[in-house]
Amino acid sequence: MQFLSLSRRILDNPSAFTPELMAAETARVRELYAAGTLRQIWKRGDLAGAAILWEAPSLADVEAAIASLPIRQAGLLEIVALLPLEPYPGFGVQP
Repeated sequence: MQFLSLSRRILDNPSAFTPELMAAETARVRELYAAGTLRQIWKRGDLAGAAILWEAPSLADVEAAIASLPIRQAGLLEIVALLPLEPYPGFGVQP
């Protein structure tokens, strides 16, 4: 099943985004991508944050993956939206 998350960085303390934290975040995102859990990621164009397409058996699995992100663990990431996606019916007959 696929899910979409929209997040924003909490920028109250910009100095909290240390090079070490950002390197850990990048490493974890790469691990989730290699595992097939994180399918695509985009940097938001309107504010600091990301849009992520997830592949997981359940919403709980996606929530666990998000919780494993170092920026989330540091309390610097707000999840604005997390929603399940369904196939668009216009591309074929639905059962």
